[in-house]
Amino acid sequence: MIKKVQLPLQTLNLVVGFMVWVIISALLPFIIEDISIPADKLAILTAIPVVLGSILRIPLGYYANLFGARVVFLISFILLLFPVYYISEASSFTDLVIGGLFLGIGGAVFSVGVTSLPKYYAKEKHGFVNGIYGAGNIGTAITTFAAPVIATQIGWSMTVKLYLLLLLIFAALNIFFGDRKEVKVKTPLMEQIKGVYKNEKLWFFSLFYFITFGSFVAFTVYLPNFLVDYFQLDKVDAGMRTAGFIAVATFLRPVGGWLADKFQPLFLLMGVFVTYTVAAIILAFSPSIGLYTIGCMAIAVSAGIGNGVIFKLVPFYFNKQAGTVNGIVSMVGGLGGFFPPLLLASIYSLTGQYSIGFMLLSQVALASLVIVVWLYYMDRLSLSADVFNSTGQGIIVTDSTGQIKAVNPAFTLLTGYEETEVLQQNPRLLSSGRHNKEFYQQMWSLIKERGEWQGEIWNRRKNGEEYLQWLNISAVKDDTGEDIRYVGTFTDITEEHEKRKHI
Repeated sequence: MIKKVQLPLQTLNLVVGFMVWVIISALLPFIIEDISIPADKLAILTAIPVVLGSILRIPLGYYANLFGARVVFLISFILLLFPVYYISEASSFTDLVIGGLFLGIGGAVFSVGVTSLPKYYAKEKHGFVNGIYGAGNIGTAITTFAAPVIATQIGWSMTVKLYLLLLLIFAALNIFFGDRKEVKVKTPLMEQIKGVYKNEKLWFFSLFYFITFGSFVAFTVYLPNFLVDYFQLDKVDAGMRTAGFIAVATFLRPVGGWLADKFQPLFLLMGVFVTYTVAAIILAFSPSIGLYTIGCMAIAVSAGIGNGVIFKLVPFYFNKQAGTVNGIVSMVGGLGGFFPPLLLASIYSLTGQYSIGFMLLSQVALASLVIVVWLYYMDRLSLSADVFNSTGQGIIVTDSTGQIKAVNPAFTLLTGYEETEVLQQNPRLLSSGRHNKEFYQQMWSLIKERGEWQGEIWNRRKNGEEYLQWLNISAVKDDTGEDIRYVGTFTDITEEHEKRKHI
């Protein structure tokens, strides 16, 4: 029973964490009526919670493996009580910065669920499960939509205090319904980091999440104020439009995870970054509110599907280090939400427009598309190499002149020759001398005519021992039909031959 409630419980935990995480950005139009904040400091204030919310994702992902999600969520919600209360009593810009920094704990809990939940499900469901959990970022939409509405009735300070009650309720739910028996992983943190930091896929996935989740967070914290200032919308209308952006991205996250379970995830990412590139170019031309809405919705769709796909890829490639890798990838994604608002604000102060910032997004998305295509083809080459190296049959590859270009480990096991000893040699090196010249002429005549030959042949190992092979030779042709290489696969059938002799 307890195991079955982990997905809904942890998803709701994430909803609450993200609701708390964006309190300041959602209520900023109300806060600035009471607290004087310089215009050039607004972007810093909205970005501050993202800092700790990003950096803490590595240790929280690790501790989720070490102590279990129940303990980490419980402690996180208790710790969040202090900055939430402090912000509700804030009277200066400094108060908001201090409280906002520690609000980051609410965003950091993301790495807890993506580390914990895959333990409860089969690998082929990890994309969908992490997608469902990731949909907990709807919490940002709830706060962005509801907090301004409530603040118009009871004021922003009392609205913030309501979150104290919410945190206490969920701390209690984790005490009673959290899984005390969750499987723990106790590999030291630095040992896990050392095991993954040289893997380029870690940094590529981090870049992809930097764009997809980073743009989600950036638009979440930047849209409410931007829509009010640039398009002169009222505060509630801006909040509702931002909530719509968040809702679309959030709903499509589990869809992205489900699609990644069913189809090639890298193909899906190619589509994501193509859409990003086009949408960012549209936004770069500072269009009307209609085109701006289309561009933002395209970003929301890409962010949602992309976020779901990436957290299918992480446990697939880093099963044993999922906690640490989830933490690193989600940390970089969180930082992706910190820098764009600051960058956009700086560009706007220098140029009076946001076009350059959106063009930068389109270029980074285009570069990511190129990397995804490269990863896809590297994966195919890696698959071929894995098959070549792991098959139990000996494999020998020659060029059209008969010079050996490659052999696999099974070749060495069966013949005794290391690869370095046979490269650039002719396969006649293996000849036993039992077969006459006509035998080989007939063999090559059939290869030229049919493109392949198979049959029994006696060969000699490095130690001089003769053995019987079942050999298959296939010709590899170019587009003009010319033989460019030959691939031979063979197995040792000496024992079967001896058994046949005694029947």
